Amino acid sequence: MFFLKTPQQPKMCVVVFFLPSAPQMEDPIQLKEEGNKYFQASDYERAAQSYTQAMKLNKDRALQAVLYRNRAACYLKKEEYAKAASDASRAIDINSSDIKALYRRSQALEKLGKLDQAFKDAQKCATMEPRNKNFQETLRRLGADIQEKLRIQFSTDMRVQKMFEILLDENSEKEKREKAANNLIVLGREEAGAERIFQNNGVSLLLQLIETKNAELVLAAVRTLSGMCTGHKARATAILHYLGIDNICMWMSVDNEEISLAVCNLLQTITDCLLGQGKEEHHGKEEALVLDTKKDLKMITMRLLDMLVSKNVSGQGRDRALNLLNKNIPRKDLKEHDNSRTIFVIDNGLKKILKVVGQIPEMPGCLPLTENTQLTASILLNKLYDDLRCDPERDNYREICEEYIKSKIDPQNMDKTLHAIQMVSGVLQGPFDLGNKLLSMKGVMEMMVALCGSEREIDQLVAVEALIHASTKLSRATFIISNGITLLKDIYKKTKNEKIKIRALVGLCKLGSAGGTDYGLRQFAEGSTEKLAKQCRKWLCNTSIDARTRKWAVEGLAYLTLDADVKDDFVEDEQALQAMFELAKTSDKTILYSVASALVNCTNSYDTKELVPELVQLAKFSKQHVPEEHPKDKKDFVVKRVKRLLKAGVVSALACMVKADSAILTDQSKELIARVFLALCDDPKDRGTIVAQGGGKALIPLAVEGTDVGKIKASHALAKIAAISNPDMAFPGERVYEVVRPLISLLNTERDGLQNYEALLGLTNFSGRSDKLRMKIVKEGALPDIENYMFENHDQLRQAATECMCNLVVSKEVQERFVADGNDRLKLVVLLCSEDDEKVQKAAAGALAMLTAAQKKLCSKMTEVTTQWLEILQRLCLHDNMEVQHRGLVIAFNLISASKELAQKLVESELLEILTFVGKQEDDPKKQHVINAARDCLTKCMDYGLIKPLSRA
Repeated sequence: MFFLKTPQQPKMCVVVFFLPSAPQMEDPIQLKEEGNKYFQASDYERAAQSYTQAMKLNKDRALQAVLYRNRAACYLKKEEYAKAASDASRAIDINSSDIKALYRRSQALEKLGKLDQAFKDAQKCATMEPRNKNFQETLRRLGADIQEKLRIQFSTDMRVQKMFEILLDENSEKEKREKAANNLIVLGREEAGAERIFQNNGVSLLLQLIETKNAELVLAAVRTLSGMCTGHKARATAILHYLGIDNICMWMSVDNEEISLAVCNLLQTITDCLLGQGKEEHHGKEEALVLDTKKDLKMITMRLLDMLVSKNVSGQGRDRALNLLNKNIPRKDLKEHDNSRTIFVIDNGLKKILKVVGQIPEMPGCLPLTENTQLTASILLNKLYDDLRCDPERDNYREICEEYIKSKIDPQNMDKTLHAIQMVSGVLQGPFDLGNKLLSMKGVMEMMVALCGSEREIDQLVAVEALIHASTKLSRATFIISNGITLLKDIYKKTKNEKIKIRALVGLCKLGSAGGTDYGLRQFAEGSTEKLAKQCRKWLCNTSIDARTRKWAVEGLAYLTLDADVKDDFVEDEQALQAMFELAKTSDKTILYSVASALVNCTNSYDTKELVPELVQLAKFSKQHVPEEHPKDKKDFVVKRVKRLLKAGVVSALACMVKADSAILTDQSKELIARVFLALCDDPKDRGTIVAQGGGKALIPLAVEGTDVGKIKASHALAKIAAISNPDMAFPGERVYEVVRPLISLLNTERDGLQNYEALLGLTNFSGRSDKLRMKIVKEGALPDIENYMFENHDQLRQAATECMCNLVVSKEVQERFVADGNDRLKLVVLLCSEDDEKVQKAAAGALAMLTAAQKKLCSKMTEVTTQWLEILQRLCLHDNMEVQHRGLVIAFNLISASKELAQKLVESELLEILTFVGKQEDDPKKQHVINAARDCLTKCMDYGLIKPLSRA
């Protein structure tokens, strides 16, 4: 039994004096002395500032040398060795016999790896003071380090020589050659190794390896050269000139995908260096060695443009040239003013790019192409057009296109005209505005329609494709619909050529969609949409049909799956799904968009307008047509389709699509993929499967880049995964930190309540994992938003925000914000402890328990923020929920432990009776933690002498 003892305590008064700040010093000597004091106190930053200020005011050269020398000492302590060496050199320039400056420069140079120079400075110091043990020890150590460096260099030289001997010896064992090749590649990626290869006639020897034409040796040589060029402008320039751009382009043109790609990477590495995008630390050392790079860049661009129209270049080589132009010519940031490289390509290579898009693979004399060549060329046309800054530049672009296309139109030569229509078709897949203008050229539309009626299949093929691409240009859709649909229907019915038939079907789908008719979306030709979709699935699964034709089947399905019956049948066809997923792995913009569109339709993840019941009744009353939801678009059917897609491996396909090059994966495609992911994540049971198949990793780039809608959808999907998954499993390694910003982006009033709630759950999960994650959340500015949701009237949002804050208060930075004057953060948490919502109470009490345990200042501050604090604390300590009660008792213990004065306030209140009631209960394993907490409080009060035990009778 415990009873109260109430000794009177005198009140204390604290008087705070404010001293005026010291006036700014203008005496350099005083500033030097001040810097010395800071240095002795290990405040090197302020010491350096004092020395710098003194330098600005000083005119005495001798003092200036001392100041430079002293500041060099600060930089040494701060590990800013380049600055330390620079300051020491300035001191030596003034006084060449300044032994301290010499020694400090020696120390800095040693850290910078310049051992020879460091040794010379240390040698001068030892000459001046031969008996100084520090100087002698430094000389001994530097001498040993230099010898070791020379030994390693000699060893590296020997290794390089040995590797080349093995590789160039035709009689060497295969295993030894493979090992030597791999070692050479690794060595080329290391700065020291790359320099040794370069200095020892390595480029010439690597050229010999390439000239052997042995694929294995060529790859090893090219990859080694790439490593040597990476981040080193001078070396990259020397290698470019030694090898010759003509040779590099010739190697890239070979019909070997691996070699072509490796040479492309080499040329990209060289280009990056010439553009100044390598490792910054190397550039300063080489600036004097490398002259203007514009000439080299122009030379590379001209050779790449020449590759586009050369018959000696393989299809893969042509693709590499187009990809390099796509990546390096248009500005990456339109805020940059200079677009001269784009203008150069338009003036010197636009016709060459048009020639590529105008190729017809089925005709003799066609340039070697891959399935992606012409689409990649169309993308380049679009990027060049978008990079233009003004109307005169765009007019020049258009005039070149019109002039070139007109030169190909010849009514007497249908083959030549076909190339012109194919060019228009290619441009239609590129710049939208330009495509519209080219369609307006005299005779172009008429020629497209006329070719549909030709007896030649090649004419029909080209014309149908052109009509399909033209149908997306809505200003011309009326003409096409009125003239083209009948022709396409006839072609679809009559032709036996699968390539033409499938294109005609897609054309009818597109035209019906563009014209608002029933042709494309309901019923045309001889059957219903289900019948046509079944035919598309057959084409899709037929591997004997070329991929270029099969992709049209995917595009057809993208339109036909708008029908609920079609999408339900489609997801049940596992063979068709797998065929579509396999096609999605190819680098084709149209396929990616079509696959994503079909999946959006199948998952019903498109936006739908919510029908207002009152308006529906009004429409029915006025006998207007009201669209009704198809039975197979109801939630149960959608869920079944989602489960079927997950079982078929849709996540792996989507993850593969996300990895596509930015030129292929457009922002619109990213948005569609994000919509599908969000639909897949709806059921918490499926989220583990999505993570296991790479969905978490794939969602991160979608949440960062793309359309605003796409980023929100991807962020919401990430929030759903983050809310219930183990972050270490869902987002392993450093990837977890990339998820924080997308989650925080959902914490604003423009997002709906579900997005807010699930983002808060995700952040709560993250904030409970590590202090580094908590710091990331705080650094990204999430704290004010989380606090705002703690004020929300919505119970679940308030609960989620409070639980998140409960985890965040473990961070010292967050605690300091609570301690800071002029904020109501602590008051909010205290008041939330009195909420009727038990979960909010529990989270708020947990936050308050941790805050008062970590910061004693908050214990006294808690008693000042609201007059209800004691009543709230008492309610917590009597709570029916043991977890809430335990947290209340911990808060009480923290207050009692903070100071005797606070403890006395508590024992003078009814809280003592509560603590006594809880503490005297018999031991019970189920609530022992509660009983022990109360007893700890009473024991602490006894230690203060505020209460004492009562002897039992």
